[in-house]
Amino acid sequence: LRVQNKKLYLATFAAVLGPLSFGFVLGYSSPVIPELRKLNDPKLRLDSNQASWFGSVVTLGAAAGGILGGYLVDKVGRKLSLMLCSVPYVFGYLVIISAQNVWMLYFGRMLSGLASGITSLVVPVYISEVSHPKVRGMLGSCVQLMVVTGILGAYVAGIALRWHWLAVLGSLPPCMMLLLMSFMPETPRFLLSRNERSKAVAALCFLRGPQADHEWECQQIEAGVQEEELKLSEFKNPSIYRPLLIGVALMFFQQVTGINAIMFYAETIFEDANFKDSSLASVVVGSIQVCFTAVAAFIIDKTGRKVLLYLSGIIMALSTALFGLYFKVVLPNQNNSSNPDVSFALNSASPGTEDSMSWLAVVSLGLFVAGFALGWGPIPWLVISEIFPLKARGISSAACVLTNWIMAFLVTKEFQDLLAFLTSYGTFWLFSAFCCLNVTFTAFYVPETKGQTLEQIEAYFRRS
Repeated sequence: LRVQNKKLYLATFAAVLGPLSFGFVLGYSSPVIPELRKLNDPKLRLDSNQASWFGSVVTLGAAAGGILGGYLVDKVGRKLSLMLCSVPYVFGYLVIISAQNVWMLYFGRMLSGLASGITSLVVPVYISEVSHPKVRGMLGSCVQLMVVTGILGAYVAGIALRWHWLAVLGSLPPCMMLLLMSFMPETPRFLLSRNERSKAVAALCFLRGPQADHEWECQQIEAGVQEEELKLSEFKNPSIYRPLLIGVALMFFQQVTGINAIMFYAETIFEDANFKDSSLASVVVGSIQVCFTAVAAFIIDKTGRKVLLYLSGIIMALSTALFGLYFKVVLPNQNNSSNPDVSFALNSASPGTEDSMSWLAVVSLGLFVAGFALGWGPIPWLVISEIFPLKARGISSAACVLTNWIMAFLVTKEFQDLLAFLTSYGTFWLFSAFCCLNVTFTAFYVPETKGQTLEQIEAYFRRS
């Protein structure tokens, strides 16, 4: 078992350098945008609109990467897909470093977003297919753990490094991933789907150690492997469309909790609570994310997926309700015609009320981030890597990743319009209602996959 764990953990570490790179891409814009807005070079200096596009164009690149990743993961395999996505990561940073105008900055961000989209699809699939059922939850949760670690790394490094050197630092993890993945095996399930049995046995020997019963596991996987190509008509089959609908719904519900919108305004909330150092505030938020995502990774194989989704949804529902209460108390006379900008709204509040209630905003923010990191952050990514049948894994995962990134873009982009239409407190109470809906959806539709092999999960959907 020790040999198995060492080799399996090594393969997982090589793969999660991708999510680390992905997290660094997301975090890169936070310290860099203020610097780019103050540059002396007018060709590279960003105005407020350009700054928002510099941050958000990554999500559009990632949506395209999700589609491309769905094709690559089935055609060239999990391992080669991961090695290939290191190229746009590094090339994207090189374009940013050598940028002569704003459009080159956009293009560099688009390329790194493309790589992030491929990564967010392929890495969960790779880890779920190489893992033993008893540790699959923990190792699968490491994907989100490395994403938030990458974000925190960008925040911390951004305090000391200028944007050029921060880009150089960001290109190191994908280079390491390319190097290490070249020594790792392809997943046994993909190899068996290509009738490469001897390579599959060799991969199992690497991942499980020489003492494990490779032949038995190989037979179990072969029993569930469908050699024929997936046909469009097969989406009428409940064993195909039910896990797809569950996966898409999980991605939808993850984003409508308001996580991206709330994180976008975290800096403003901290500043109004007298946290004047915004970079330090970002590090605090990033640290909370890393801490509670790590807690989720360590306990997920004991508690199960559904218990953490319940707990996470309830915590987020409570914290967003408190957010709404904060805005209702601080801005009791706000109406739909008022300025919807959160920073304007906070600054226009009466000083006495704001000072006395600022603790509520900070507590709500910390509680929300902790709740999200505990369940609805890592678990949807883990579950979609477990529930799809092998032959539909590529296209189904692509649909889920595309849903996630489109919803991330829409929620962030339309947040200001929601504030104008529903008021600040109404918007956060809407997020709270969605969090309650998340809990209900989990209770009725999300299967518990703790301790089951991927073949057992596939058999469950076929039976039901």
